[in-house]
Amino acid sequence: MADAPQPPANDDRLRHALRQTLESLAGAGVRQLPSGVAVAQEWREAAKQRPAPVAATETTAAPPVSVSTTSPSAERPLPPPKPRPTAPYPQAASPALAGDVSTAKTLKVLAEEVAACTLCYELASTRTQTVFGVGDPQARLVFLGEAPGADEDQQGEPFVGKAGQLLNKILEACRLRREDVYILNILKCRPPGNRNPLPEEAKNCRRFLNRQLQLINPEFICCLGSVAAQNLLGTTETIGKLRGRVHQFQGVKVVCTYHPAYLLRTPSAKKQTWEDMKLLMRELGTPVD
Repeated sequence: MADAPQPPANDDRLRHALRQTLESLAGAGVRQLPSGVAVAQEWREAAKQRPAPVAATETTAAPPVSVSTTSPSAERPLPPPKPRPTAPYPQAASPALAGDVSTAKTLKVLAEEVAACTLCYELASTRTQTVFGVGDPQARLVFLGEAPGADEDQQGEPFVGKAGQLLNKILEACRLRREDVYILNILKCRPPGNRNPLPEEAKNCRRFLNRQLQLINPEFICCLGSVAAQNLLGTTETIGKLRGRVHQFQGVKVVCTYHPAYLLRTPSAKKQTWEDMKLLMRELGTPVD
């Protein structure tokens, strides 16, 4: 019996490239793709540039990906995701000492740089918008959290959800308003599921944070929670050990306390947080004891 006709080599390469593309997108969490000639052309071009596989070794079909009927976006596609490190920063390699700083001349220009950033593939591809910061751009006191949540991602402003409402009450108890301070986060994008920032994500965002603090030039920073404190100070100490005393960061006095979200889960820690705030206000010269 004569051998069955084999499909052209180009078809094999196209199918292989298509399968790899779909698997990569599915692995990154993409469940919809724009339809149209442009997408098909991209796959064909990718197939031409890939060497033909030596042997067919893949037996598992790619996960299903639904195709939208909307026109493809004119924006440049994001780069593929990088491997995610899971180890915390070692103290000796603290990002506080890394020296990587944006050259933006104003907060407005820096915010535009942040909005255009796609270094963290997962964050850039899932965010609604970046969350830069809010408050007095010449504030003496900065409050530093870890990352935006769902409410912040939707509104583009840090600490506007339930944790933010509690922060407002803490400020009121200190006879402060949001307009009197500046509020920002270690990350400018929301991590999916409100997970903690990954070390590589904090590292990518560090050049923006460093410059933001330089431009504001505060006298005091209040770190809200262990993620903010450990990233800023380059330490692995717990928030329980960091709170209750004054630290230094590049000439700025730093007080660490519990994150408002933690206080919502653990109301008994509010007493310790109030002690931290009284310490901070004494350092500011406006005690609330």
